[in-house]
Amino acid sequence: MTAIATQEAPAAIDSPFVQELIKQWRAQDTHGAWDGKSNADLLAPYIITREQRREIPIIGDPDPETLWRLVTVLQRRGAWRSEPPDRQHRHAEDEEVRNAGFGRMVLMHGRLVVVNKALAGEVHRFGFESVGQAGRGGHKIVTAGVEMIRQFPEVVNYGL
Repeated sequence: MTAIATQEAPAAIDSPFVQELIKQWRAQDTHGAWDGKSNADLLAPYIITREQRREIPIIGDPDPETLWRLVTVLQRRGAWRSEPPDRQHRHAEDEEVRNAGFGRMVLMHGRLVVVNKALAGEVHRFGFESVGQAGRGGHKIVTAGVEMIRQFPEVVNYGL
């Protein structure tokens, strides 16, 4: 684990977004391979310093493990926890990453497109400088999405 993650881990790991990310990792561990790992150890692959980022080549297809980490983050950004349980089922996400790390991330709730982000070749170097940065970034997108859902409920509920 990097020094950055170790210094910030106690407070940053408690953020709601980071807790959701940890839950996602643990839920996908069907064979218990990560049972002995601490939460900080699970988050370590997401922490990439600027120096480490510069060493990662951007030519070619992204590493499959990097793509998997990206998808888990995108799925957690779609966890709209402020929605009542009977409405959480209306959430859908779609990620498409093509050759060379280009693609698009779309998060929808009902018929409302809540997040529409282009992935412009930066997928190869996906990561955060700290656990705190991951928590703040995830919180920012989730908060903006929930705000949009509250602003346009008629679009979310259209056809129900």
